[in-house]
Amino acid sequence: MKFNDLFVSREEMFSMGIEEVSGQYYVSFPVSNGMVDYEEYYAIDRATFELFEQDLQAALEFVTRARKRELDQLLIMKPGKNRGTAI
Repeated sequence: MKFNDLFVSREEMFSMGIEEVSGQYYVSFPVSNGMVDYEEYYAIDRATFELFEQDLQAALEFVTRARKRELDQLLIMKPGKNRGTAI
């Protein structure tokens, strides 16, 4: 997989982009499990990506829910048993 960030919010610690092989849009943010830091990637469609580009508040609401693990069904890569928590 080749994730290409098209938008990065350093302040809110999340990014949005497209996975270049599949064409899947995503939202991602860093997580840590104490041994390693990594990103969790959540699938979104193009319309949602375009909405989030125009409406940062809507993007932040999505990220907040994802950080609470309320959107796990949208994870592009399922985490292992030692899943990290949002940084």
